Amino acid sequence: MRIALDIMGGDHAPAAMVEGALQAAEEWSDTELILLGPVERSESLLTGRRPANLSLKAVEEWISAEEEPVRAIRRKKGSTIVVGCRMVREGEAEAFISAGNTGALMAAGTMVTGRIDGIARPALAPMFPTLDGKGMLVLDVGANPEARPEHLEQYALMGSIYAEKVLGFEKPRVGLLNIGIEEGKGTSLIIDSFARIRELPIHFIGNVEARDLLDGGCDVLVCDGFTGNVLLKNTEGVAKAVFGRLKEELTRSPATKLAAAILKPGLKRFAREMDYKEHGGAPLLGLKGPVVKAHGSSDARAVYNAVRQARRFVQRDVIKGISEELQRLG
Repeated sequence: MRIALDIMGGDHAPAAMVEGALQAAEEWSDTELILLGPVERSESLLTGRRPANLSLKAVEEWISAEEEPVRAIRRKKGSTIVVGCRMVREGEAEAFISAGNTGALMAAGTMVTGRIDGIARPALAPMFPTLDGKGMLVLDVGANPEARPEHLEQYALMGSIYAEKVLGFEKPRVGLLNIGIEEGKGTSLIIDSFARIRELPIHFIGNVEARDLLDGGCDVLVCDGFTGNVLLKNTEGVAKAVFGRLKEELTRSPATKLAAAILKPGLKRFAREMDYKEHGGAPLLGLKGPVVKAHGSSDARAVYNAVRQARRFVQRDVIKGISEELQRLG
């Protein structure tokens, strides 16, 4: 298996990307990792560690986070993101991972890798942390801010297949994000989407409210990209604020510091369960090849986990499963 990795994307690039790739290459000898970026920068970070299954591909251009996505991929056809998506399309790599510009990756995935026949719009599908530690797949979270009922219907189908094949959920529970659980509640988009999704051959449990998500209200959550993005960023903000305030309180006095020492193992375990780094990245579901968007703040561990996720994406033949299900549904 060959997985291409953009070393120039993300807040901690290229160091975190190269280190994460090294860890993954040392873990999975059956997977060749192809690092895309300036060769001299990669070589300077390898520091004598060069597994046989890690190779370098010289790519001198990359797209920054500030660049307008579509214009950038048209102007920089030799950038790491475009090259990676092209490698997947042409079979030079079975999967591609980038922590770079999300919009550019989405545009390149759609325009270069291409969509699965029958899929109107791909969806960005990260894992949302839950208190039971299992997590929940959410799609879409920003690939398409506006959506139609047929798009949410396809998200539900793709999410269910991915959750079962890659995440290991047995008969995954699919929910539709709404302001109430009652059927017939919500906007016309939600009402029409509900009617479509319940006809799919998946385990649809109906509407789900945001307040029930952390308790694991469902395994796959379907929403439009605008709502999903707000949900994700609000949750990240709340988690950051809570952990920050907790740290302040636990270091306020000698007594609270003593309590912190006792609570430390449990708090570390909880923080790990709620950490995006443990999930690695978000697949762009609906493309003809596996493309994974790693978090922009990914460290080496997150990159390692993104490789693990991409391997499963390929091994479980998710794209074939989605294509076959779409053909069956007509």
